[in-house]
Amino acid sequence: MIGKMNTLTVLKEVDFGIYLDGGTLGEVLLPIRYVPEDCKVGEKLDVFLYHDSEDRVIATTETPYAKVGECAYLKCIATNSAGAFLNWGLMKDLLVPFNQQKPPMEEGKSYVVYLYMDDQSGRIAASAKLDRFLFQDSDEDFKAGDAVNLLNANKTDLGYKVIINHTHWGLLHEHDASRSLKRGEHFKGYIKNIRDDGKIDVCLHVDTREKLDTTAQAILKSLRKHDGFMPYHDKSSPEDILRVFSMSKGLFKKGIGSLYKAKMIRIASDGIHLHNIWEGK
Repeated sequence: MIGKMNTLTVLKEVDFGIYLDGGTLGEVLLPIRYVPEDCKVGEKLDVFLYHDSEDRVIATTETPYAKVGECAYLKCIATNSAGAFLNWGLMKDLLVPFNQQKPPMEEGKSYVVYLYMDDQSGRIAASAKLDRFLFQDSDEDFKAGDAVNLLNANKTDLGYKVIINHTHWGLLHEHDASRSLKRGEHFKGYIKNIRDDGKIDVCLHVDTREKLDTTAQAILKSLRKHDGFMPYHDKSSPEDILRVFSMSKGLFKKGIGSLYKAKMIRIASDGIHLHNIWEGK
């Protein structure tokens, strides 16, 4: 498939490269500069397919910065009467037609774009008019807590406008961002909330407290009352645990285990310590 990574079989060798079985695309050339050493007929290779400057389908073992159906933050390296050209990691630059620019692109600047197949030319192109390709609401595609890939498209008054999994718009509120984010930065995150209007809020971290059982929550509450430290751990006597926490030692061990896995406490030889980030929450 053009614009995607494909696993194709080597059909024959020629002086200037090898030909691969492109299925309905016919024989596809992999130029000699990309041919791996000791490559043999019948071997399968992972390649990316696109059009060369003469409009022929060609293969490369290089991986572009983005593929068709994905968004990326790419630098404009030239403009002419055909449009703007972006560096996407391959020898042939990526075209953004004039009617897909918003605003007109300038050489040396970078832009968030979506890669698509142009119906008229059959070539891979890019567009800065992202609303044409991205969904504005969830339409039941996500649920709270889902892990997602995010791309920071722009800073807003509320926080960061992000692209979720290359398919949807989302909002990362300022108070949910633990650090400053750069435009075009890729990072992991989570679906925080689906609003009544279908708009999606995301966050960088799952609120672990909501997943803690009552035992862990009771231990957490006691830790906060004692300035984040208590001289008890899994080696403490059952009598001390019952007296201080009003629970069995078995429940206590399970509770601190949950807190430890959630990275909310540190268990040391002198007792349990609440990590600073959780002290006021």
